[in-house]
Amino acid sequence: MVSIIMLSHNSAQYVEESVRSVMAQTYQNWELLFVDDNSMDDTITKMMTLKDEAKIRKEDYAVIDRIKVSQTVSDRGEAVNRNSLLREAQGRWIAFLDVGDVWAPDKLEKQVKFMEENGYSFSYTNYGLMNNKSQNRGVVISGKEHVTFNDMLRCCWPAYLTVMYDAQKVGKIRLHNTKANNDYALWLSIAEKNDCHLLGENLATMRTPYGLFSRFLRTDKVKWRYEVYRVEEDLGPITSFFYTIRNGWNGLRKWMKYVKKDI
Repeated sequence: MVSIIMLSHNSAQYVEESVRSVMAQTYQNWELLFVDDNSMDDTITKMMTLKDEAKIRKEDYAVIDRIKVSQTVSDRGEAVNRNSLLREAQGRWIAFLDVGDVWAPDKLEKQVKFMEENGYSFSYTNYGLMNNKSQNRGVVISGKEHVTFNDMLRCCWPAYLTVMYDAQKVGKIRLHNTKANNDYALWLSIAEKNDCHLLGENLATMRTPYGLFSRFLRTDKVKWRYEVYRVEEDLGPITSFFYTIRNGWNGLRKWMKYVKKDI
């Protein structure tokens, strides 16, 4: 089974599109663990409708509830909510999808097969970008085929919506309560013991209001990266600063080399 981690905060506008891309998967052995962080909109109402629709009734009339929905009563933040869902996950394979992003229908099927056939425990895929109106931005982002821990320290190669790892081999992971970029911290934790491998097919689409390079040049990313090195990796302030600058430079090189037009 694949356990899918999905976090939400005031995301009612996009939640149905994202969840339906999970429900449309050709690989149907999945559970979706969804937590809403104290939203003020109707995210939960929409999720409960989707939850009922996704139920499977077996021949003996037993019902399999594949979507598990929870909501916090205060803003707990991504790291706390992700840790909670990772503890609850029952599947061998762990995958991630943000509300607003979508998967190609064969994403799970192809990625599970890729990992099983090659004996990989950590992988990611190519992905595209779309704007807030679900219009394709016309690019595909790829990456290195083989990513070691040192490679991951230099640059965050996987996008959140593309990652899958084998929980049997990787084990349970708990993150510190960093305010942002804790997905990168998670990849670093996994990469310390498991190399990451690229499935070079475009199997996911990320929603972003930013243009290609304005997305990369956002100044808040500098602060987030520094916090990951300082808090999660427990590096000194000077080393963390150096790694942050190096990460930004390598990230720019990544965009220049691995971003291609979607023909």
